[in-house]
Amino acid sequence: MNANPQAVNKRWLALSIGNSRYHWAMFESEQLQQTWETPHLVNQDWRSLLESAIAKTPLADLPELPELWLASVVPGQTQQWQAYPNLHPIQLADVPLRQTYATLGLDRALAIWGAGMTWGWPVLVIDCGTALSLTGASAKAELVGGAILPGLGLQGRSLAQSTAALPSISFWQSQPLPTRWAKETGAAIASGILYVLLAGLADFIEDWWQHYPHSQVIFTGGDSQVLTEYLRTWLDQNPVKVDWQEALKVDPYLIFRGISHLRQHHLC
Repeated sequence: MNANPQAVNKRWLALSIGNSRYHWAMFESEQLQQTWETPHLVNQDWRSLLESAIAKTPLADLPELPELWLASVVPGQTQQWQAYPNLHPIQLADVPLRQTYATLGLDRALAIWGAGMTWGWPVLVIDCGTALSLTGASAKAELVGGAILPGLGLQGRSLAQSTAALPSISFWQSQPLPTRWAKETGAAIASGILYVLLAGLADFIEDWWQHYPHSQVIFTGGDSQVLTEYLRTWLDQNPVKVDWQEALKVDPYLIFRGISHLRQHHLC
């Protein structure tokens, strides 16, 4: 992966291709300026998509073909950007995280790298996207490990897609935590998903905290804010003493921070 040292102070783009959409960020050198999202590339070439993507931002003084640092977990989408002239594709091997394994998701590696470089090590990242992943790294920036399960929205849709009578439900910020013992089907699904998920997250965080006291615990991803709010409410309702509640933070831009730190590393 090569970069032009003369481009350090120019505006540049980061693109994280996730399972359901494109996640864009615009930087001024190392400073994050703006983020936005677009659908996956379907029956388009990169020229038309880039043009429409840039049109969503008021920052008009981008280079004609800005640096594009690309991280993708969708090979079919990655392939369509290979002809972009100023492309910097990121591979797992480019991330300086230690003790990784071959099938570790690039998005997880970048998020944990961005978290550690921004918030400090050790760190536990809980990425609340289509899939919900927990990834931990030690004070030496070594991958400890983690877990993956269906994300909040995917769980909400799965019963409707796999059964004849159960409805699809969704969750959104500021929606109150449902009653545990519900008397309506949609509320019962929400109760089952949330209370089991929150108890599981609390158990994982507690176990991590036992091994790495005073670690950072960072929520990121599309459902990070709503899940953090639910978890705080759940903790308030349960007579359990935890030492890590005040350590919970939300940073929706961890992958972009990881890309930015990686770019700095390669420009040095």
